[in-house]
Amino acid sequence: MSWGYGSCYSGYGYGGSGYGGNSFVLIVVLFILLIIVGASYLC
Repeated sequence: MSWGYGSCYSGYGYGGSGYGGNSFVLIVVLFILLIIVGASYLC
């Protein structure tokens, strides 16, 4: 059970490759930029 949980995390790249972490950061940065651009466009 515990090894399945760990493999799930490594599949997302949470511990191993870091792909999931990098994609999460990229999504957050794009979301913040979208909010800034949208706010400046509306104002």
